[in-house]
Amino acid sequence: MSRINKNMVLALLTLTSSAFLLFQLYYYKHYLSTKNGAGLSKSKGSRIGFDGTQWRAVKKFIMLTSNQNVPVFLIDPLVLELINKNFEQVKNTSHGSISQCRFFCVPRDFTALALQSHLWRNEEGWFRVAENMGFQCLKIESKDPRLDRIDSLSGMEIPLHYICKLATHVIRLVVFHETSGNHLWHGCLRLKEHIDSKFVPFRKLQFGLYPGAFDRPELQQVTVDGLEVLIPKNPMSFVEEVPHCRFIECRYKEARSAKELLQLAAKTLNKLGVPFWLSSGTCLGWYRQCNIIPYTTAPGDLGIFIQDYKSDIILAFQDAGLLLKHKFGKVEDSLELSFQGKDDVKLDIFFFCEETDHMRNGYLFPKFTLCWTEFVDMTVHVPCKTLEYIEANYGKTRKIPVKTWDWKRSPPNAQPSGIWPVSEWDEVIQLY
Repeated sequence: MSRINKNMVLALLTLTSSAFLLFQLYYYKHYLSTKNGAGLSKSKGSRIGFDGTQWRAVKKFIMLTSNQNVPVFLIDPLVLELINKNFEQVKNTSHGSISQCRFFCVPRDFTALALQSHLWRNEEGWFRVAENMGFQCLKIESKDPRLDRIDSLSGMEIPLHYICKLATHVIRLVVFHETSGNHLWHGCLRLKEHIDSKFVPFRKLQFGLYPGAFDRPELQQVTVDGLEVLIPKNPMSFVEEVPHCRFIECRYKEARSAKELLQLAAKTLNKLGVPFWLSSGTCLGWYRQCNIIPYTTAPGDLGIFIQDYKSDIILAFQDAGLLLKHKFGKVEDSLELSFQGKDDVKLDIFFFCEETDHMRNGYLFPKFTLCWTEFVDMTVHVPCKTLEYIEANYGKTRKIPVKTWDWKRSPPNAQPSGIWPVSEWDEVIQLY
């Protein structure tokens, strides 16, 4: 009897375990189906996708841009990746032969498209038509940074992004602009005060957290889910650029301020009859790149022979609107003046004295004479033996930009020349 009971118990346990396992499998299948059923059916190509809000929004927008001759192309990374995986099938698909929604119906909040601004002119027309078709549209504009380098044109606004919403789905239209480097550039998406920050979840948007630049893609027309669209000829090449597309604009405003500062300094010194030349980083920028070094902390560096020093030089610069920030050294030994101009741009003036076999301003330079050149719309002096002068200050690696330059330790021609007595510190170190 005991043995029978043991067998029955074992059989009951086995039966119970099997039933529980079957229940788990059923529940797991039912749970996945409930949670992901719509997404799975769409991604696999169920005709249900053609009836969804997302599909209708994409279809209406592409039809709109086609009818209005807006030359959009697809840049949505998720859709492009799916197209790339089925590229041969997509290329061989003809219009009207689609029975499944495989790409545009994949669940997502946004669909990203782009247009090249130079290929498109009828902006306001399509915008009004879109609103008449039921889209709620938002235009994001900002100043054109390409014009910041041109004083008379800076401040002009250009369209950067269009965001159109139909029901719950959002179409993102990124406006690409040409650059002088033959790239396509898009701007940052910054909301102005009058724009509703809750219009869409802006923080989830790609192509707008920061400016971006892309190689100009070659485009081809394909049929995707029954819609004729333009896509990059190499979809994955474009997709792989996205994480690395961030673009940092040159600091044209600071460069313009530096240019104005140098012109003001030249005007002030010429009025005093004091000859000067481009020195240090300004001379390096002229020689290496014919421009002001954009990341320097003091874009205006000038040299003056100490015998040309005039006692009213500080007053003349102050009268010109420049603030004296510091005065180091003495007239007879290592004098340096530093002024601050508009936008906190800094001007440093170094006074050089001639010794037996070299020039010195706290640093040692080979002897030099002065020649003329043109720089930031001015005719100015530079050392005739420019390369020797620059290499004395910056070494043989002058061609390599250095953004962490330390004026006390970095120059190879910096040499200890003694310590000022404490009793003279108030005279030789003056901060303002």
